[in-house]
Amino acid sequence: MTSTLKLALRNLLRYQRRTLLTALLIMLGVVALLLFVAAAGSFKQTMVGSITDSMLGHLQVHRKGYTASMDNLPLTMSLQPKAVGSIEEILKADPAVLAYSKRVKLGAMFSNFAENSNIRLNGIDAAAEDAAVPALRQRISDGNKTGLLVEPGKVLVPELLARGMKVKVGDSVVLVATNASGSVNGKTFVVGGILEGITGPGGRDGYIDIKDARELLRMDKEEVMEVAVRLKDISTLSVAQKRLNTALDTIRNKEDKPATELHTWAELSPFANIVKMIDLMTFFIRIMLVAIVLVSVMNVMLMAVYERIREIGTLAAIGTQPRKLMAIFLSEGLLLGLAGALAGVALSYAVVVALNLWPVVFSFGREQITLHPTLVGVEVLSVLGLAVLVSGLASLQPAWRAARMDPIQALRHV
Repeated sequence: MTSTLKLALRNLLRYQRRTLLTALLIMLGVVALLLFVAAAGSFKQTMVGSITDSMLGHLQVHRKGYTASMDNLPLTMSLQPKAVGSIEEILKADPAVLAYSKRVKLGAMFSNFAENSNIRLNGIDAAAEDAAVPALRQRISDGNKTGLLVEPGKVLVPELLARGMKVKVGDSVVLVATNASGSVNGKTFVVGGILEGITGPGGRDGYIDIKDARELLRMDKEEVMEVAVRLKDISTLSVAQKRLNTALDTIRNKEDKPATELHTWAELSPFANIVKMIDLMTFFIRIMLVAIVLVSVMNVMLMAVYERIREIGTLAAIGTQPRKLMAIFLSEGLLLGLAGALAGVALSYAVVVALNLWPVVFSFGREQITLHPTLVGVEVLSVLGLAVLVSGLASLQPAWRAARMDPIQALRHV
């Protein structure tokens, strides 16, 4: 085996220009794939973190059927206190859950005493919300960023609404809401902070204390519309979802049917489609890498067989076994793929280091995205293995052709 590899390496070095060009093509393919995967991964992490850490949480629990009409913020589809208590027990017992926040969601009329507008409100417990969606506080562009997230009697107003209604921190506003029975109630609040916009649903939501929300809706029980859940590690999302689904299935309604439903952030946010699109693009980039390596190596090996017909005939004439000839050409292809892939990996790491020293910043909707690409060892090894594997496959046909060559005809070849 060692002698075969030495012979294959010597043959590659005999045609240095062709070997170098082929290795460069493979290297460029590997670099293109790894850099795309690193940049796309950074973008995905930033977007998912923005959505989950400042708005949705990783998982959400609702009453069965609530999400079907979530856009209308139905008040008749709330979780009752008994069900809420059972949900809390389940979440506290699950080892993957880091924190959770109970929310009362409602639509209201927002008035600055001069003009009116609509607002979506989240009634929250400040401490619980801070733990479940820690990046929400970072969206406060004006107001106290270090104190309680939202104090009783105060409201966090989305930037778009604050700008349109010309309100600022410290102004008094009135919130008017209609409860589930059709009764109208109003309450005066003080603007406690302005929230920066975020791309997608939830970017226009305001926040008030959960007790104020229940008072506004004249709730006499501690009902909630949703429970936002934060996991210790988002990578355990699918496993935690299955386990929690099984546990939540024990909470039943009067018809002995499941009373709750559990959804991941991806099921609640349209940005999950962007994540899927990035994964699809990564798949097509992989296909491009396969095509580049396959065509490059096969072309080189076919040329090598054609140019070395008399050499192949001589080797066969002195008793070299066909499998030995095949192994030589197969080894040449594998070495080409390995050399090009290793060079590509090394260059990719260098570019990633440079991109972290001088990060790329661009606008995405209303947000500024800063890319901090990283290369995961598993991904690097998979790309390296893919390049070498495809190089070997591309060498099979030329190697088989060399092994099947008639020695007499090969020696007569001019």
